[in-house]
Amino acid sequence: MFGRNNKIFNIEKNTQFVDRVLFLSLPSALVFIMLVALKLITPSLAVISYATIIFFNIVFLFPITFELQQLKRYITTLSRGEDFDEKMMTLSEKEAKEIADAVNAMHQFWAHKTDVLEAQTMSDTAVLDSLPDPVLMIDRAGNILGANLSTRSLLGNDITEKNIENVFNSNNFIEAVSKVLKKKSKSENLIFYVRTGKKGAAAELKLYAHIKQLPWLSKGRAVAVISLYDMTKAMKIEKMQSDFVANASHELRTPLSIISGFIETLQTTAKDDEQARESFLKIMREQAEYMSSLIENLLSLSKIEMSQDQKPEEQTDIAKLIEEVSQALSLKAQERDITIKTEIGENLPEEITADGRQVKQVIQNLTDNAVKYGLSQSDIVIRAQLADKIPPSKSYKVAAGPAVAVSINNKGPKITPENLARLTERFYRLQEHKDLNIKGTGLGLSIAKQIILRHRGNLTVTSTAYNGTTFTIYLPVSQD
Repeated sequence: MFGRNNKIFNIEKNTQFVDRVLFLSLPSALVFIMLVALKLITPSLAVISYATIIFFNIVFLFPITFELQQLKRYITTLSRGEDFDEKMMTLSEKEAKEIADAVNAMHQFWAHKTDVLEAQTMSDTAVLDSLPDPVLMIDRAGNILGANLSTRSLLGNDITEKNIENVFNSNNFIEAVSKVLKKKSKSENLIFYVRTGKKGAAAELKLYAHIKQLPWLSKGRAVAVISLYDMTKAMKIEKMQSDFVANASHELRTPLSIISGFIETLQTTAKDDEQARESFLKIMREQAEYMSSLIENLLSLSKIEMSQDQKPEEQTDIAKLIEEVSQALSLKAQERDITIKTEIGENLPEEITADGRQVKQVIQNLTDNAVKYGLSQSDIVIRAQLADKIPPSKSYKVAAGPAVAVSINNKGPKITPENLARLTERFYRLQEHKDLNIKGTGLGLSIAKQIILRHRGNLTVTSTAYNGTTFTIYLPVSQD
C-alpha cells in the first residue's frame, strides 16, 4: 500500500485531500483539547496521539483519494472520446473496481448503441440517396433538416438548414407547407413552378409536391416530410408530341391538298384527258413520295428525341460506317457526275462508344445533302481523324476528352452566315434550293443535331466560295 503512495504527486491540487484529513481529525483534536484542559493527559501525549490519528487518516484516505482521481481521469477521457489505457490504473479498493467495471460496461453499451445508430443512419441515408425523386425533412419552423441526393442535385448542396421560404419562390407551395406545419391538414398535394439554377443557366421546373406530417411517435426535430416529383421532363415530352402533331399536320397539308385537287380534276374536267392524267399522276406520285419521306423523318426525329437521356453504350467502327455510306451513295453521286472520296486518319481509333445506327444516319444524311446540293463534276470528301477535344457549344455541355472528327465537304455554292445559323431548324430549307426544285423535307440536319446532342458531341459548319461547304461531326471516343 505504501509503495503505491509514492504517486502522491500525481494527485491534483483540487482533490481537497488535506481538507478531508483535517476534517476527519477535528473531532479527535477537540477531545484531546478537553482532556488536556481537564488535566487528564499531558499536552505532549495529546500532540503525539493527535499526530498518530492524522497519520492513520492519511494512510487510509490516500488510496481512496488516489483511486478516485484515477477514475475521474478515466471517465473524463472517455467523455471526450479519447483513448485511455486501463492498464495505467492501479485499483485495489473494491468499490473503486466496481465503479470502474460499471463505467466500462456503460461505455461499451453506449458505444454499441452509437455504432448501431450510426450504421442505421448511414443505411437510411443510402436508401434516401438512392431514391430518384427529391425528399426533404423539415422542422416546425420550416427549416430543412435533411435532404437526399436528388434534392441536393436539384437545389444545391447547401440546402440543409435553409428555410423553405428561402428555397422555393412559390406562394402556393409555401402556403401548403404552412397548413401542414400548423396541423390544419395532415397532408397536401399540389403542382407548382419554381426557378432554379445559377447565373445564366436558370430554368423553370414544374414540380409535383406531396407534403405530409410525420406520426406523433417519430423522434427528432423533423415534423414533416416533402417529396417532390420533377414533371419538367414529362412536360417537355408532351410539348414534343404536340409540336410533332402540329408540324406533321402543317407539312402534310400541302401535298394532301395537291393530291386531293388533282384527284378531283381527274374525276371531272380532265376525266378524258390522257395527257393531263399522265402529268397529274406523276405529280401525285412525287407528292406521295414526299409525304412518305416526311413521315419517316418525323418519326425518326421523334424517336431520337425520346431517347435523348439514354447514354450510348455500344462500340462502333467509324471507318466501316463511312465506307458503307460511300458505297450506298456512289450510284446517286455518279448520276450527277460526282465522286465520293474517303480519307481515314492513321490515328483514328478502331472503335468509339456510340450508337452505330444513329451515327451512320448522320453521316448518310450529310453525305446525301452533299450529293444533292454539290456542283456536278466535283468531288465530295469524307475525312475522319482524331481530335484532341470537342469544340464547345453555346447551348449545351459537350463531352470532355479526345473525339473523332468526321467532315463532309462538297463544292456547292457558299451559304451565307444568316442561313448557316438556321440550317438545323426543323423544316428550314434554303430558298435557292426551293427555286431549283431540289426535293427535301428540311429535317435531315435537325435529325443529325439531335443525334449528336445525345452523344454529347458537336456539329460545326463552314462555307466559303472557293472551298465549298464543310460539315464536321465531333463524337467523343468514350461516353464516360
